[in-house]
Amino acid sequence: MEGKSTVILFIDNEPKPIGEFEAPVKFELDSRKLTDGEHTLKIVSKDPTGKEGIKLVPFTVRNGPAITLEGLNDQDVIDGVLPIMINAYGKGNQKQFLIDGSETPKTIPSWIWAALIIFFGWAIYYILTS
Repeated sequence: MEGKSTVILFIDNEPKPIGEFEAPVKFELDSRKLTDGEHTLKIVSKDPTGKEGIKLVPFTVRNGPAITLEGLNDQDVIDGVLPIMINAYGKGNQKQFLIDGSETPKTIPSWIWAALIIFFGWAIYYILTS
């Protein structure tokens, strides 16, 4: 009878594995123990003859509060005073939805202001010329 393959799991470049199992593996990755950001799950498998296989699976953890930013985008070039609005809100305890702070207020886009000015200007012109 032939032996089973083993699977060793690592997170990022940690030298200590998070687990070593016989194949097939059913595993629950608790992302709450990881910091928010980019991570890599490294899977090393060894068959009974000693041959190894490696698979890298990049993933992103986002357990912390969601952060929205208005007024500054990636790689923007800015000058002078810049108004910025930042909102952060958490997901709660996954059993109860948090309504406070979960919606990000946004400013009205300038194209809507322009459309309103044009509409009201036209309406006043129409009323005065009729």
